[in-house]
Amino acid sequence: MVSGGAGSPRERLRALGPELLGFAAAGICAYAADLGLFVWLRGPVGMDPLTAKALSFVAGCSVAYAGNALGTYRRDAADVPRLRQYAVFFAVNIAGALVQLLCIAVSHYGLGFTSQRADTVSGAGIGMAFATVLRFWGTRTLVFRTSGRTASREASWTG
Repeated sequence: MVSGGAGSPRERLRALGPELLGFAAAGICAYAADLGLFVWLRGPVGMDPLTAKALSFVAGCSVAYAGNALGTYRRDAADVPRLRQYAVFFAVNIAGALVQLLCIAVSHYGLGFTSQRADTVSGAGIGMAFATVLRFWGTRTLVFRTSGRTASREASWTG
């Protein structure tokens, strides 16, 4: 079997590259907002870890939607109202947040790792990694419906 054909995994991954980069750029900005707010709420403000994570999630979700809707996927689902897109995006991200909250709950309450560092690692590290996979799939298939793309479709931030 010869690799590199029109539908090969390598070519599909290469065609997905710009989309992954745009999604990652929006995600990095959202991650920074989420993590910064979580650390601040958990530390100086003194909130419990689950409330702090829930609030930082809302901020991160809004940053991610703006980055994806105005950047990565700005040409997709143009006929869908932005409010509906945001509602579906928010639902996808709630599923991701539940993954993160579960990681914090297991670490903090189940395993007894109650320090701020442990909460940050479990929620913003391990939980975020698992949640990102779910969010990417949901964003491209449910929010912006990119499953029908052709391999030549560009998804860049510059046009």
